[in-house]
Amino acid sequence: MSTSTSLLPALESLVYSIVPASRNDEPLKNELVAHCQEILTSRIGHSHEPDIGHLADLVKRQLLQSSPSGTTALKFTNLLSRLLDQTVLSRKHACIQFLQSLASSRQSSSSSIPFLPSLAPPPPARPSIPVVEQTETLPLPSGKSKAERLREYREQSGRPHIPEHLLLRDTLYLLQGISGKYVHLSSQNDGNQLEFIENARYVISAPTRALIYRLSEVGYLYSRVDAFVREREGSPGVGMIEQSLCHHLQTKLTEYYRLIAALESQMPSVNVSGGTNTTDLRNEETCLTLRRLDVWINEWRLRMRMMSVCVEGARESQGGALVNLIHSYTDNGDPFIRKFTDQLLEEVSKPFFSTLHKWLFSGELYDPFNEFFVAMDSSLAHVQYMHPSSLTGNINHLAGDSFIFSDQDDPRDRQGGLTIWQAKYKFQQDMLPMFLGEAFGRKILSTGKSLNFIRYSCHDSDWVVTREKMSNTGGSLKYSDIAGLERSIDAAYSTASQRLFDVFIEKFKLLNHLTALKNYMMLGHGDFADQLMNALGPSLSRPANTLYRHNLTATLETAIRSSNAQSDPPDVLRRLDARMLEYSHGEIGWDVFTLEYKVDAPIDTVIHPDAMVKYLKLFNHLWQMKRIEGALSRGWMRVAGGSRTTFLRLPDLEPSWHKIRITMAEMIHFIKQLQAYCHLEVIECSWKVLAEFLNKREGDLDAMIDTHRTYLDRLVKKILLLSPKAGREENVMNQVKDLFVTILQFQVAMDNFYNYCLTESSRRDRKLDADRGLYTGPQDPDSSLEENLSRLLQPVNDYGSQFSEKVQTLVAALQTHPDLDCRFLGVRLNFSEYYRGKQQKEKERERAETATPK
Repeated sequence: MSTSTSLLPALESLVYSIVPASRNDEPLKNELVAHCQEILTSRIGHSHEPDIGHLADLVKRQLLQSSPSGTTALKFTNLLSRLLDQTVLSRKHACIQFLQSLASSRQSSSSSIPFLPSLAPPPPARPSIPVVEQTETLPLPSGKSKAERLREYREQSGRPHIPEHLLLRDTLYLLQGISGKYVHLSSQNDGNQLEFIENARYVISAPTRALIYRLSEVGYLYSRVDAFVREREGSPGVGMIEQSLCHHLQTKLTEYYRLIAALESQMPSVNVSGGTNTTDLRNEETCLTLRRLDVWINEWRLRMRMMSVCVEGARESQGGALVNLIHSYTDNGDPFIRKFTDQLLEEVSKPFFSTLHKWLFSGELYDPFNEFFVAMDSSLAHVQYMHPSSLTGNINHLAGDSFIFSDQDDPRDRQGGLTIWQAKYKFQQDMLPMFLGEAFGRKILSTGKSLNFIRYSCHDSDWVVTREKMSNTGGSLKYSDIAGLERSIDAAYSTASQRLFDVFIEKFKLLNHLTALKNYMMLGHGDFADQLMNALGPSLSRPANTLYRHNLTATLETAIRSSNAQSDPPDVLRRLDARMLEYSHGEIGWDVFTLEYKVDAPIDTVIHPDAMVKYLKLFNHLWQMKRIEGALSRGWMRVAGGSRTTFLRLPDLEPSWHKIRITMAEMIHFIKQLQAYCHLEVIECSWKVLAEFLNKREGDLDAMIDTHRTYLDRLVKKILLLSPKAGREENVMNQVKDLFVTILQFQVAMDNFYNYCLTESSRRDRKLDADRGLYTGPQDPDSSLEENLSRLLQPVNDYGSQFSEKVQTLVAALQTHPDLDCRFLGVRLNFSEYYRGKQQKEKERERAETATPK
């Protein structure tokens, strides 16, 4: 009684929703509620006790008919005993009865519909089918049941429901995006609304409406996918990946059409007789219903949702971005969605992997719709690799504002190897699929570029062999084998990079060219630099407009023949040339002379024009340093030799020459330490790193270019003593150049004083000879030593003092330099804190001079 009371509000609510007239009719409501309670409390179909043994015998007999050997019956007995031992299931008899009914329905449906082998029959509409079968064998009572009387009352009191087979036909139309007779697709809101058409005879219940709404979602999604496929079929310029997507979607839609056709064949057959619709009772258990249709279509609902999402994403994405979008759906916990997206991605990515295969193993980019993550610059598509200066031309235009040669040509129609390598093919991050990753994407870009470079720039005849090696490194490229794809990429990258290193080092002798630049442009060949300095020194001291290139070239060849440089390969020596920069009025040969080393394709990819400009800057600085060294060496030979011969006759000038020797010793120490720092600590250490990288042959051409650029940048930064501080980069270098100028000025003043001493010594010798009665020449008029001494010694003392002050300033600047090597150079220049002690002595002397007048 308590259970009936608790169900009473629910029954009243159900009666109100089904029979609205009962809201205002209390007797009618009470009658309908009483009928419902009688139905719920009845024991129809449950008059007998469940007998698992009898049911097991029926199943065994059925299994023995299908399998006379008895194997299946024995297996069933074993499984039944294990089932009876389980304590989790409480309705074991009902479970076995349900499985038996399901097996019986499968046999009957397969025999009645033999033309649908791929379509399994839908599950039964209710689990109590065996019970209904048992009730059908019982004799029907003479009176009508309460359910039948309830149905007759509903028909008498209101309009009956539309027969289900009519709505089923309309629902099948909806699944194909077509309006039916009783259910129409609204033209508003993109066909996403349903309109139910009711007449005076029938109504459509709310549960049926909800079920139709649920089924119509599949039809709406189908319409969107089908419209997208048709739209892309008639559109020009659709990419290959999008075409592959449309092809896969069309294949799925074809499967969907087959399912609809098979479901339509299972609709109940209806005979119209006497105005009353009667259904063939033989198909009642196997015919299609709305609920069975919902079960059948449930899997396709998920597929259509996924296809619709991909369609919407494809409207705004293309190429690799579309592959990336579909791949993002694979991160889903639902096995069905993950499997579906994997299959979709496997088909859609086939054009991508076809392009990848051509690029990775042949260096050819076939991408007519710009869908690949490697893009080619159209302006450089037909440009060949050309060095901007052949061996008979020049590289004047490479020097920039600081290095402009005198004879120029037009470089507008030429492209260097580095420009082609870096600009012809670009990496598009937004087109890179996520399952590859940026690291593998960069490797793929480098591998294809390397093969293309080997083939078209290096003209390597063995590139076909390289391609064969790469093609045999792994299996086919496909999405379902990501691990194999990564192995293939790594192997292809290693093979292409190794071959590229072999071509550069073995065929084009890159290491020989870098060694030549080190020996000639950075004066690594000491004997060659000395010979060239001795041969060109007198000529370079003349005005620049009196020098000619053929004379410089002849002097260069002489220096090569008279030094160990003659043993270098002929290909290296023929690239070496002497040139003059553009000069202005008043400049001398030292200001405009430079050496030039010419490189051609494909070496200019590594030793590119910007690198040559840096080599010219380094040569200019080191050449000036070499000039200072030579001037000081010649001056020291004069001072050291003359002090023991000529100057002994001028004992009153010995203190002045002693001071000059001290100053020159400071200058020699300064230039020697600077040269040792540049050649030993900078050039040789940097060269060791570069040589080790080239000998290892690891990485690709980009790594080779970056390593050489790092090597050259380090040389420029440390040799020129550049600072990273903005606006103060060249402050220290300017101080060094100022010191060079001071040394040269000191050298000129010292030469003048030296010449005066020679003249004065000769005059005194002739006077002594005359006093002894010997005639050694005409005697000069007496000249006062004091008159010329102060005039000649003053510049020497001034330049010597300026040098000491400027060196102290340079040492102070080096001690605060951000670079550790530059700070150590300051320590070497100020060894034993010489300049600090000298500065303190000067301050004490100034204080003493200031205190003397008082």
